[in-house]
Amino acid sequence: MSNSTFTLSDTLYSYLLEVSLRDDPLRQRLREETARDEMARMQIAPEQGQFMALLVQLTGARKALEIGVYTGYSALCVASALPVDGRLVACDINATWTATAQRYWKEAGLDDRIELRLAPALETLDALIADGEAGSFDFAFIDADKENYIDYYERSLTLLRPGGLIAVDNTLWSGRVADPANQDADTRAIRTFNAALHQDTRIDISLVPIADGLTLAMKRA
Repeated sequence: MSNSTFTLSDTLYSYLLEVSLRDDPLRQRLREETARDEMARMQIAPEQGQFMALLVQLTGARKALEIGVYTGYSALCVASALPVDGRLVACDINATWTATAQRYWKEAGLDDRIELRLAPALETLDALIADGEAGSFDFAFIDADKENYIDYYERSLTLLRPGGLIAVDNTLWSGRVADPANQDADTRAIRTFNAALHQDTRIDISLVPIADGLTLAMKRA
């Protein structure tokens, strides 16, 4: 996985950030702290976070879902774009990483918009459905274990309202999905997922070559 737009040269990527990224010190500090973690490659790219925040604003989202929090950068971007009474349900299982996330959410003044649920995401999603929240979410972001992508997607689609948007990370997988010689489990899972969404008539779809590949799926009426 890549935490920058891997399809660009270093020079062009630097230019993209220079003329597009509107950063703030808190988000920059979170990225810098996360970069010291051994799993820092899981951090989304800053240009992707800004893009997702714009999508949240464009869709008028008030209620959002995130599957895979890590240290909280994507949730910070999404929650900042929600209205003051907005809600983001954030799903993860790692208390250490999400403790970092909670520190930054609180410092940003966004902790009251983010509801962290520490449990296997499928359990949380099934509980939301059982609680009558199907069809009530406006936006979902999936960035967790790849072999469960299709299950996360199906639950998210159930929870989404018609016209709602799902964003799915790592769908270009640093180019490995296009290499038939690469047959590791994660790569095969993403290939299967991409093929399934391409044929899914319940959605309108676009795979955007930003960062490590971001698939956008809008639920049809």
